Amino acid sequence: MAAVARFLQRSAGSCKATIHNINSVLLCRFGGVSLKLVPSCDSHLKIQKRHAAHFTFQADPTPTQHGQTQKMNFFQSITSALDNTLANDPTAVIFGEDVAFGGVFRCTVGLRDKYGKDRVFNTPLCEQGIVGFGIGIAVTGATAIAEIQFADYIYPAFDQIVNEAAKYRYRSGNLFDCGSLTIRAPWGCVGHGSLYHSQSPEAFFAHCPGLKIVIPRSPVQAKGLLLSCIADNNPCIFFEPKILYRAAVEQVPVEPYQTPLSQAEVLREGSDVTLVAWGTQVHVMKEVANMAQEKLGVSCEVIDLQTILPWDTETVCKSVAKTGRLLISHEAPVTGGFASEISSTVQEECFLNLEAPITRVCGYDTPFPHIFEPFYIPDKWKCFDAVKKMINY
Repeated sequence: MAAVARFLQRSAGSCKATIHNINSVLLCRFGGVSLKLVPSCDSHLKIQKRHAAHFTFQADPTPTQHGQTQKMNFFQSITSALDNTLANDPTAVIFGEDVAFGGVFRCTVGLRDKYGKDRVFNTPLCEQGIVGFGIGIAVTGATAIAEIQFADYIYPAFDQIVNEAAKYRYRSGNLFDCGSLTIRAPWGCVGHGSLYHSQSPEAFFAHCPGLKIVIPRSPVQAKGLLLSCIADNNPCIFFEPKILYRAAVEQVPVEPYQTPLSQAEVLREGSDVTLVAWGTQVHVMKEVANMAQEKLGVSCEVIDLQTILPWDTETVCKSVAKTGRLLISHEAPVTGGFASEISSTVQEECFLNLEAPITRVCGYDTPFPHIFEPFYIPDKWKCFDAVKKMINY
C-alpha cells in the first residue's frame, strides 16, 4: 500500500496529491467510492461517492419472547449463535479457513480464545476437505459447523455435499447419518465482489434431496435460523448475506432461541400482489411494497421464504390465491434459479386464481459483473416496473 501510494504521489507531479489523500482513496475503494481527477495543476484528488447498496435495511420489531436483548449487527448475531452452541454442546466444533482468527467477516472472533484451539480451528484451503472432514466428525455424533469462506468457493465441495452428506442417511438405511453437520457460507452481492465474491448458488443445492437450505434476512432471523440448523437432524447449508454483516443492526436476544425451518414469514399483508424473496432481496421487496402503495395504490403482500429447501408452499400458495398475482425476485441468474421452482408450483396449485402471468425479476444470465453490478442486480425499480405490468395486464 505504501509503495503504491509513493508511486501515485510521484506521478501526481505538480498536482500535489498527499499521501493522506491517496491512502484515503485506496482504502475507500471497497466501500463503493470512485476516484475523480480534476485536470488542474494545483487540484486535489476529489472523491465521488457511489451508493453500492441497492436497498435500505429495515429492522424488525424487537422480539420480547426470548428474554434480554442486545444491539448486534448481522455478523455479531452469528457469533452469538455460535457462542451459545459451543457453551451448551461440548461436542460442537467450528472449523474452516481462518476461523481461528475470527474469519474474514469476523463471525468467529474471540471463540478460539474462549473455547480452545481444539474446538475452533483453521483448515487448509480445501473446501472439499472441509466438508469431508465435517461429514466424518458429524457421523461420530459430534456437532460439526463448517465455514466456507465465500459461497462462490463452495463448488469444490459439491461432490461431498451432494453425493455424501445429502445421501448418507439414505444409503445406510438410517444406520448412520451426518445430520449434525451445518455448513455456513457468506452469500450474495456486496457492492464490489465481482465474479467470485457475489454469487448466490442456492438453486444448485435445491435440486438435491437430503439437504436443508436456509437464507436469513436480518440479525434476529440469522441467530434463530442458524441455531435451528445446528439443532436439526439433517445436514444444512446456511447462506449469510454478506452485505448485511455490518449494514443490518437489530436488538437480538442474548440467550439461545430457534426460528422454525421451512416456514415462510408474511412480513406485510396485502390484497393485490404477492412479493416473494429471501435474504437481502426481502428488503428490496419491502421498499417495492411501499412504492406500489404510494404511487399506484396497490396493496402488496411481502413474504420472506427463509428456507429454500424444503420451502413453504402452503404460505405462498395461500397468498397467491388471495392476491391473484406473484412476483419472485432473487439475485441469482434467472434461468434455473429457484424462482422457477416457485413459479411452476404456484402455477400448478393456483392456476385458476391467477390474474396475470407469474413474474420473475432476477439476475441476468451472465457472470456476476463488477462495475456493471448496479445494472445487474434486481433493484426496486425493476421490481416496481414488474408490479405495474402485472396490475395493468
